[in-house]
Amino acid sequence: MSKKYARFITGLFCGVLTLSVAANALTPDQEFSQIENRALAQKPKLTADTLLSGSFMSDYETYVNDQFVLRDFWVAGKAYVERILGKKENNDVYFCADGALITRFDEPDADRVSRNLDKVNQFAAAVEVPVTLGLIPTQACVWSHKLPANAPNYDQKLVLDYVAENTALPTVDILSTLMAHKDEAIFYRTDHHWTSLGAYYGYVALADALDYEPVPLSQYQKTTVSGSFYGTVFSSSGVRWVAPDEMDTYVPEEGIRVSSVTCDADWNPLVVEERQLYDESYLDKKDKYSMFLGGNQPLAVVETGNTDKPKLLIIRDSYTDSLVPFLTAHYSEIHLADLRYCKAPLSSYVTKAGIDQVLVLYSVPNFTSDANFPFLR
Repeated sequence: MSKKYARFITGLFCGVLTLSVAANALTPDQEFSQIENRALAQKPKLTADTLLSGSFMSDYETYVNDQFVLRDFWVAGKAYVERILGKKENNDVYFCADGALITRFDEPDADRVSRNLDKVNQFAAAVEVPVTLGLIPTQACVWSHKLPANAPNYDQKLVLDYVAENTALPTVDILSTLMAHKDEAIFYRTDHHWTSLGAYYGYVALADALDYEPVPLSQYQKTTVSGSFYGTVFSSSGVRWVAPDEMDTYVPEEGIRVSSVTCDADWNPLVVEERQLYDESYLDKKDKYSMFLGGNQPLAVVETGNTDKPKLLIIRDSYTDSLVPFLTAHYSEIHLADLRYCKAPLSSYVTKAGIDQVLVLYSVPNFTSDANFPFLR
């Protein structure tokens, strides 16, 4: 290599680096990524404590990665390069058969799984109503036949077996029901949630444990509300070459009232906001899945008008949101508690709200990783 060429390459590299630094410095930080549907890291504060602990450098690295100029362009470019090179994964997302994007499931922390299950068992012992536990296997399990050959992927059934063996609570075999319909569109291809059809089969799986007779699918009329849904896995993968998902509903919302409730530490309502079973304003946004119940909220109450039926409390993650419409046929009220936001003892809420049944319902990845179960008491 000649000296002139070496100088040219060095100068070019330094020029690109300088332009990148300048562009990052001049570009205002973004608080939220619409494509990834998440809050972006903000510049950390430098203090003696954060510097000595090492947290400042770690937080600053996250901040730089989140705020890098044209970040979405570079993430997508990396995915294209990986595909050209014949790789089948980018950012822990597998490029799968039928255009499905499936998040890799790694072996969970056994101690956390044990602690979370212990908290569920302790909660069940503290309340005087029946408690049922349901864990939802995800695409990585039910659609494992779509994964690339030899793709590393921990078996979620091992988690389900461990849970069933270490609790006296009734557990729901959702896996068998979903596996019987694995060739149907029971999950989104671009999102981590199940579709409304998948949620229907989950509703069928819950029927025996919750003691209701499920409404046959043939009695519902499917309505496609969107044909342009790109979910969270699409966003994180960097993949931009797959077709969007369709979103469907089956249950009409007439006669159903939904409220988002903010309570004090004694579960006295402070603020009650009206919500909808299907908030179609979200269909014009990136976060279309929040159409179901209006997205995340600490405590929601769904009133069905079936005053002669029991009240159900679901301690839940977001998979529950698309399942709730099917449950409205069997309950007078469905209460939904999110442990990320509900810190007061839910055992006292069971008594105060006159709850008749409790369902703890999480996807396997969320149950095995959630750090909020210490608040379940």
